[in-house]
Amino acid sequence: MDKALLPDREEIHEACREGRYAKVEELLLANPKLASRRDSDDRLPLHWAISYSHLSIVTLLSDQSSFDVDAVDGSGWTPLQIACSIKDGESLVSFLLSRGADVNAKTNAGQTALHFAVSKQNFPLCRLLLGPPHKASARVKDRRGQLPIHRAAAVGSAPLINLLLDHQSPINAKDADGCTPLHHAIAEGHGDAAVALLKRGAETDIKDGDGKLAIACAPDKKVGMYILNAATEEGIEITMPEGVTSV
Repeated sequence: MDKALLPDREEIHEACREGRYAKVEELLLANPKLASRRDSDDRLPLHWAISYSHLSIVTLLSDQSSFDVDAVDGSGWTPLQIACSIKDGESLVSFLLSRGADVNAKTNAGQTALHFAVSKQNFPLCRLLLGPPHKASARVKDRRGQLPIHRAAAVGSAPLINLLLDHQSPINAKDADGCTPLHHAIAEGHGDAAVALLKRGAETDIKDGDGKLAIACAPDKKVGMYILNAATEEGIEITMPEGVTSV
């Protein structure tokens, strides 16, 4: 938006996006209620300050009497969820957690901060969310029926898969399409992630909504053979489609 056309009521939101600490401070001194003013995107200044990684402004806004660490924007995103979805958001996440942010709050789509941190393959951040005293749940499904481990499998992160399983994530849970984490790992061609799941006890005889076994979802023969060979070395038997002995 052209700044010349920017509504006065959104001036503080623009300053938060641009990281202009002095301007935000000036506006709040003149009118502290601006901290709780929503813009045309149904966002508070806080949401924009976090989206653009301006920790100093987030800290300034947190000093206002109207500060709500779990305030949601128009999509139901909390500040913590936004911080977990951006690059290098660790300092923001740590600050918000120190102010009591709810680690298990859900967006309108049912996603938690952990879903976003896993999608970004941010292992340290996931470990922070899951560990004490925060103890995020690894058992929350979004509206697509996906747990964080479904996302970890889809992005191919064996370390995240193991971390989530260590924190009581179900390993064979189906999403809305009937897919288990193993289905996702194999379908995306992530052999190492699939093997990590198999080593932890993933069942291979579960069919998805289309009636397909996980191994049948391999995008090519190379991926399928890698998984079968690795499973054989580990003494793991993989259920094959009826009448099929190889991929």
